[in-house]
Amino acid sequence: MFLALRELAFARGRFSLMGVVIALIAVLMVLLSGLSAGLVNDGVSGLKSMPVTSFAFDEGTKADNAFSRSIVDDEQIAAWKEQPDVATASPMGASIMNAETDQGLQVDLTLFGIEPDSFLAPELSAGSALGAPGGIIVSETLRGEGLELGSVITLDQVGTELEVIGFTDGQATFGHVDVAYLPLGTWQLIAAGEAPDGAAPTAEQLAALDFEYASVVAIEAVDGSPLAKGDADALAAGDSAAGTTSMTLEQSFNASPGYQAETLTLSMIQWFLYAIGALVVGAFFTVWTIQRGHELAVLRAMGASARYLLRDGLAQAAILLVTFTALGAAIGVGLGALMPAGMPFSLEAGPIALASTITISLGLVGAAIAVLRVTRIEPISALGGTR
Repeated sequence: MFLALRELAFARGRFSLMGVVIALIAVLMVLLSGLSAGLVNDGVSGLKSMPVTSFAFDEGTKADNAFSRSIVDDEQIAAWKEQPDVATASPMGASIMNAETDQGLQVDLTLFGIEPDSFLAPELSAGSALGAPGGIIVSETLRGEGLELGSVITLDQVGTELEVIGFTDGQATFGHVDVAYLPLGTWQLIAAGEAPDGAAPTAEQLAALDFEYASVVAIEAVDGSPLAKGDADALAAGDSAAGTTSMTLEQSFNASPGYQAETLTLSMIQWFLYAIGALVVGAFFTVWTIQRGHELAVLRAMGASARYLLRDGLAQAAILLVTFTALGAAIGVGLGALMPAGMPFSLEAGPIALASTITISLGLVGAAIAVLRVTRIEPISALGGTR
């Protein structure tokens, strides 16, 4: 460490310049992590907040946008309820619609039809739970757009009026569209095309409806069971009995519109950034090692082992990477806090810590490959024996 610290102090200009590059990479890494987390929350926060183990879609449903493609019936729901590892299974309807408030505000809504007393009922930040056929609970983010308790929303093309009776505890979105939870019977009335035009649905209309379908079966498994752990055989057994195709909660995110394309694109950019960081650090230490080759040969002639020089070079890289990655991450967090509210951006400690660790680790790999050159330096080079 003595040599490493002396060289860092002596060549502080060159190391500072390299550190600035590492810090800029770290800033980009934090911003990409925040954007990735923000897009995930904006795309599937409504699903993430559900205490669901898995979703069962109708057999053969195309995975892309499966929530809006799938249709399951009462027999399939009953079959899942009878599975041994299932604590409870509940139908859920899903559809995306345009709407307009009584204040003339146009909004897009993802309608999640759920049984009001089921485990799918959302936690509330304000208002009351689902009950009346015409009541809906909407995402907390819609407060910023002017919605309040008692606001009446009219669904386009259908004309059905729904009243906001509550707000979710935090953001609830699906496919970058705010979620509105409503009773399953009301969703079925809308899906069947029998919802009233210019009025709110009534209990009598729901009772007279003959429509035994939903979009998916939401499943909550028994704690500790194979199904709760996402065991493929347990899912397959339920699918065989019910005639469905199941996905774990995490897998179902890909059934949200655009989710897979967005996440894969950002992941590819992040990994390219990591690779660039490793190459930049490796190139810097390759040049640095070549430039001080004579000094290293002198140390070898004085008795320093190749292992000592290798450890010393890696210590330099570690100090540089940890210091400036931390600095860049701090700057990135500061910039992230200034992002406008409308941007899907979310700073989360876990992704930032993971990205920082990967940046440092890959940087050390690049530095190690470059610094390995010191093991081939011969002591005789100090006397000009190679010239």
